[in-house]
Amino acid sequence: MRMLPASVTRSLLAGLLLMAGGCAFLKPAPTPILPPDELYSQGEKELGNRRYPEARESFRKIVERHPNSSWAPRGRFLLGEAFYREAEFDKAIKEFETFLSFYPRHEIADLVQYRLAMAYYDQLKPVEQDQGLTAKALEQFKKLVKQYPESRYATDALAKIDFCRGRLAQKEVWVAGYYFNQGNPSAARQRLEFVLKEYPRTLVIPETLYTLAEVNFAEGKKGEAKDLLRQLAADYGFTEWGKRAVQKLRESR
Repeated sequence: MRMLPASVTRSLLAGLLLMAGGCAFLKPAPTPILPPDELYSQGEKELGNRRYPEARESFRKIVERHPNSSWAPRGRFLLGEAFYREAEFDKAIKEFETFLSFYPRHEIADLVQYRLAMAYYDQLKPVEQDQGLTAKALEQFKKLVKQYPESRYATDALAKIDFCRGRLAQKEVWVAGYYFNQGNPSAARQRLEFVLKEYPRTLVIPETLYTLAEVNFAEGKKGEAKDLLRQLAADYGFTEWGKRAVQKLRESR
């Protein structure tokens, strides 16, 4: 095989090196790792513009690339907040719970606890459906009041605790009514007596007393039934159920 002259070989080699250098020059430069404060600013801007996936990307980078920075806790919270605002509640709950496990005494921990409770509260279902989410919301609002009693969110949490308790009580009364209409007064009694014991200050107490009086009438316990109607008329005469009790007493003389 015929050998090329040395000068030609050197020229070819130089050309190849130039080509290789040119290819390297065309490669994109690696993306720099932005500092956490810049990522936070980007995320806040995207969050304000309702660009939630983009916001989450910025906050996720803070959590993953700068876990020990002072921006990491707030990045974690806003990662969950971006899910919350997009009604992806399960994912939001996971992020809020992670925050609280890592930073239970952080200055915004009460806000995160409030948002965690709201992520359940915003999913509450009608009384006729399962009230598991109501129970979870109640639990989380109670945690807020207990662990962060000085929080500015505590007052609203107390109001929502009352609402959730009322919803759970209403569910029990609804179930009791179903049992009673199905001809099972003893099962209805158990539910109604449970409401009187566990939820004594809820708005469904008048209905509970009236329905329990009906159960007593159905079981032949007229004396106990009338006692309940008298109590209802005396304590809640201004309500629909109190007025019904007065009418029922007149009819049962």
